[in-house]
Amino acid sequence: MKIRYIILSVITLIASLSVSAKVRYVFYFIGDGMGMGHVNTTQYYNRMVLGNDTPLLMMQFPVASQAQTYSASAPITDSAAAGTALPTGSKTRNYTIGLAPDTITPLISIARKLKDDGWGVAVLSSCAADDATPAAFYAHQVDRNMFYEINLDAAASGYDFLGGASLRGVRKPEQAKEVYSALKKAGYAITHNPDSVTLLGSDRVMLLADPDKRGNDNSIGYTVDSLQGAMTVAQMTQAALNHLMKQSPDQFFMMVEDGEIDHASHANDAGAAIKDILSFQDAIKVAYDFYKQHPDETLIIVTADHDTGGMAIGSRTNRVNLNLIDSQRISKDKFSDYCRSLIRNNESMSWDEMKKFLSYKLGFWTTVPITENETKDLQVLFDKAIVARESQDQRTLYNNFNQFAVKVFDLFNSHVGTSFISGNHTANPVPVFAIGAGADNFKKALNNIEIPLLIYDLTR
Repeated sequence: MKIRYIILSVITLIASLSVSAKVRYVFYFIGDGMGMGHVNTTQYYNRMVLGNDTPLLMMQFPVASQAQTYSASAPITDSAAAGTALPTGSKTRNYTIGLAPDTITPLISIARKLKDDGWGVAVLSSCAADDATPAAFYAHQVDRNMFYEINLDAAASGYDFLGGASLRGVRKPEQAKEVYSALKKAGYAITHNPDSVTLLGSDRVMLLADPDKRGNDNSIGYTVDSLQGAMTVAQMTQAALNHLMKQSPDQFFMMVEDGEIDHASHANDAGAAIKDILSFQDAIKVAYDFYKQHPDETLIIVTADHDTGGMAIGSRTNRVNLNLIDSQRISKDKFSDYCRSLIRNNESMSWDEMKKFLSYKLGFWTTVPITENETKDLQVLFDKAIVARESQDQRTLYNNFNQFAVKVFDLFNSHVGTSFISGNHTANPVPVFAIGAGADNFKKALNNIEIPLLIYDLTR
């Protein structure tokens, strides 16, 4: 009995030490729009198509839970309210950045608290650096679209590293002049090359994608589009880590957002979403390799701001062939933009030419077994939407999709066996994965506002 008591006492002591472990390095990964269905579908692809016996890296973490994401104003959150909840531990209204529901009272993010405590801080996104999620870590604005004001908040933050595809708050020449002046005055060196960050000799760095090598104004680009020379999320993460280890090697906090997952899900583009979740894994591996060198002092959290689209494996036909994902060589966004360019530029294209294009870019009639009836339906819509220019675009948050493009990708998803319930956000819970010091604290089902509070407690 005495031996049993001693053993239990030792176990209790070890457990208490684990809970009270002081974290010195925090990696906070946010897969924008990445719901449970997204992760599950990507894992099926990882196992069934790529042939990997080991699960996705985040699914190997010892803690796997989930979080509710509702905002203060609606059961379905937007990225501003969810982006605010994840760093501040407080709910707010949709479209609001870093302010309480009264849209007056500032909410203080964990990044700000840790910076004021002497920590190094990096905030980066694969989308615009002034987009809703990264902005919530440093800005306080009534509306997420106040990009100019958000950029001035970024300059005033004094964070060691800021990164993204672009800045949307510099589109007007006069505002651009003021923003870049504020960044320069705050000591930020701006670069488009992740490899040059440690060579700049500046305490504060802003890394932006090369304008000629990104998907569009707001993102570094989809992995599936294979943009030549495009910066990856992993490269951004490594650049931020290198800079933080130079500036604040004893303690730092890093937030990394992958926004392409959300963009692809708004588009109901399963292939693009899967490939970008895999790209997100490469960024997580950068942190994981660091964790292996500092296992007792590092905490890695992977979660999402919300679910987008309600992605799942399954369709009315009940057919599933995830191998077809590798037939896709173009995102729905790029294909729709191509269709609209044909119309805008009054370019003629025959049905046979479009068939060849779809065969090369999506594997139609080769790897994807398009039926005779499906072919007839496609041709009828092609004649209406592309030839006769009578397309009724489908509007989503980030793009307006040509009617023919919508039909093409609905058909592709049907053959792959993936489906979406919406082109918008949902109230589905999002995954929470954790590894490292204090990770056990994240085991229970969570509300998203609990995550930053738990992280901050572990740094005390």
